Amino acid sequence: MPFSHHSHSGEFCMHASNTLEEMILTAIELGFRSYALTEHMPRDQPEDLYPEEVAAQQTPFDLYRTFASYHATATQLSAIYSPRISLPIAFEADYIRPSSLDLIASLRKQYRFDYIIGSVHHVHTIPIDFDLAMYQKAVHVCGGSEEKLFEDYFDAQYEMLIELKPAVVGHFDLIRLFSGWNKGKGLKACGDSVWGKAVRNLQTVVSYGGLLELNSAALRKMWTTPYPGWDVAEAFRDLGGRFCLSDDAHKIDQVGLNYYKALEYVKLLGIDRLYYLERLSAGGTGADVLDECAVRSITVEDLEKERFWKLLRERDEARAGSA
Repeated sequence: MPFSHHSHSGEFCMHASNTLEEMILTAIELGFRSYALTEHMPRDQPEDLYPEEVAAQQTPFDLYRTFASYHATATQLSAIYSPRISLPIAFEADYIRPSSLDLIASLRKQYRFDYIIGSVHHVHTIPIDFDLAMYQKAVHVCGGSEEKLFEDYFDAQYEMLIELKPAVVGHFDLIRLFSGWNKGKGLKACGDSVWGKAVRNLQTVVSYGGLLELNSAALRKMWTTPYPGWDVAEAFRDLGGRFCLSDDAHKIDQVGLNYYKALEYVKLLGIDRLYYLERLSAGGTGADVLDECAVRSITVEDLEKERFWKLLRERDEARAGSA
């Protein structure tokens, strides 16, 4: 079953493009059977606004209003398109500081969501994936040590995992995006302390049955693999962890992008089964549930038989022909 557990739209995210409905229609055209809607949570501190939001004179109140509009729109579109595609409604929960946990709890109480993605985009409240300048600022705050930055990132991630137990863990090793430190050598080369904290976090995800996304967005950011890198994915596999797929698309051209390469990565890792989340029917229960979703699985062998791959190939060939 072709699925993605992580996506954004320009309607509700300033660094994305296209409307939420356009993202959904593209997923339908490509043969996705499940495409999760997962816009970012609002941030409640003015100092957490991104430069693009400051330039647009946004405030935390505007982010809350956008989030409310997202939930209402997603609920409406999910009902409209449910005969054609499953559209779990979720949000990307971003751990910035300990008080972020209270905000996340408040959002989950106020709105009905099927699950959350647990992500970390900040260390010591500084974005580490926005651009190189901000990443270097985070390094500076950590005394100029990338090793310390990595350690602090994984400690923040650990607190997020322990407190939230997110159904899907987003881009596990995002901290490596702008790092030139031990580039291409993997986290093991970053020292025992960094690697030990990463493995501790993977063990935590396994302990509560969470899904670790294989996120193909890393490939469009010039990585050679999806998130997470090979050594992390291998360690999670050996721990008995469960993987899901995500494209983390931010516009229609990125829906399903690099899924061929993600599938090849899955096969090279020797993963024979992938997992996905399915909305529980009204009043439904199940033995394997994360948040408000049932956990299902499909063999990689069966996944390769899906019509999705033919439609994806036709899309990519048409793009190449018009280039």
